[in-house]
Amino acid sequence: MPAKQAASDLKATRDIKVISSAGARALADACTAWAEQNKKIVAMAILDWGGNLIESHAMEGAPMNAIDTALLKAKSALRWRRPTSETNKMVRSGENLAPTFMHDFPQPGALPIVVNGQVIGAMGVSGGDGEKCAQAAIDAVFNGQATTSVQ
Repeated sequence: MPAKQAASDLKATRDIKVISSAGARALADACTAWAEQNKKIVAMAILDWGGNLIESHAMEGAPMNAIDTALLKAKSALRWRRPTSETNKMVRSGENLAPTFMHDFPQPGALPIVVNGQVIGAMGVSGGDGEKCAQAAIDAVFNGQATTSVQ
């Protein structure tokens, strides 16, 4: 193939989806509603695909470190592209110890947000049933159009 044709076939950019500020706020509101309904007190952090914090919220009475742990969980879910409960199982079984020496926080409570096979962000929740809260929020906001698995 001639070099000029190869260059014209080259796709130098790609389209990516991002979570809007309104979408992130809706995730926080939906998680808060789920937590209130289930009598939980949680804090949450929502990251975009690049790991930037776009929304955080702590319910009244959340522990002082709750926002920090929610953020650490969200970063771990984003980096490993899987729920932190799965990463936790890998670490505990000895299957993969990399998250521990990479300074991740493989504790249950965070999910990646996947749309059309692309990880568009992550949601970390600190407090009881964090992954259930995040899943309820993702389902409510994305109306079933988002998953938490890359596979």
